Amino acid sequence: MTTPSGLQYTDSAEGDGDTAEAGNKVSVHYTGWLTDGTKFDSSLDRNQPFAFNLGAGQVIAGWDEGVCGMKVGGKRKLTIPSDLGYGAAGAGGVIPPDATLVFEVELLEVS
Repeated sequence: MTTPSGLQYTDSAEGDGDTAEAGNKVSVHYTGWLTDGTKFDSSLDRNQPFAFNLGAGQVIAGWDEGVCGMKVGGKRKLTIPSDLGYGAAGAGGVIPPDATLVFEVELLEVS
């Protein structure tokens, strides 16, 4: 599925719990890769879920859009164009400028 913003996503597991909506606090496990397959971050490697307020701009725009509508227990692959990611600036010397990012996200909790 490709959204009007250019975000692409595919669900590998639907989930059957609460649905994530803007304004919810959500907890996820994720792994992020560059399109060449280079892994740049993973909450699974740290064994520490990541929590944020959905739709509040606390994360890149591709996450706010891509996690919205997921159900707890669901897993989704997000392919995020650079304008919904870190753009021309890149990030932390790890993500190059104008990089398309690929994330596998598992929704653990909605509150």
